[in-house]
Amino acid sequence: MDMGRESRWEKDAMTVEIVFALVTAAVLAAVIFAVAFTLVLALDISGSAERGLLVGGALLGAMAGVWRLVRVLLRFDEHRRTGR
Repeated sequence: MDMGRESRWEKDAMTVEIVFALVTAAVLAAVIFAVAFTLVLALDISGSAERGLLVGGALLGAMAGVWRLVRVLLRFDEHRRTGR
């Protein structure tokens, strides 16, 4: 592989991988928050416990989303560097 300029297909592959990482991170974060929201509704929690569970679900979802984004992009970079 030429270490200078990237070819068009390499740029396209990078774009696809970035979009994949963003979409899967958003879906993961939404699923985790949905679980917390479902718990609030199913257990009929109210007040500060409801707020705490929703904030915790949002934070956990955001952290999991960022983790997924970084993991996918680092794995793509590793595969790109090794030529697989």
